Amino acid sequence: MGKIKSENTKSEQKLRKMLWAVGLRYRLNVKSLPGKPDIVLRKYRLIIFIDGEFWHGYKWEEKRDKIKSNREFWIPKIERNIQRDQEINHQLSEMGFNVIRFWEQQINNDLNWCIQTIFANISEFFNEDFVD
Repeated sequence: MGKIKSENTKSEQKLRKMLWAVGLRYRLNVKSLPGKPDIVLRKYRLIIFIDGEFWHGYKWEEKRDKIKSNREFWIPKIERNIQRDQEINHQLSEMGFNVIRFWEQQINNDLNWCIQTIFANISEFFNEDFVD
């Protein structure tokens, strides 16, 4: 498991490149915040996480039963990851941040929707509305 990337994944790079292209500046993997968020837009009080489908339990209710090997390890691990994600979201909200979590496949399949979602969350900081 030590060889599994948790930072600088292709999905993260893709989203960051687009954010930079549209003029949004950010910080990466801020250790001083709960959960060490993937992307932090402090100016807009926005936190972005890019979650891997397996590790963070995408469609967990239907996928849970499909895990065949080492179920005693994986099921509690993934369920704890899901619980930790919720706890981190709550902590960051208490600190005054908006939290967005994207699945890797959302970034890979519909990057424009992800960017629109981000602009929808920061539009209160602008006079113009960037969302269609």
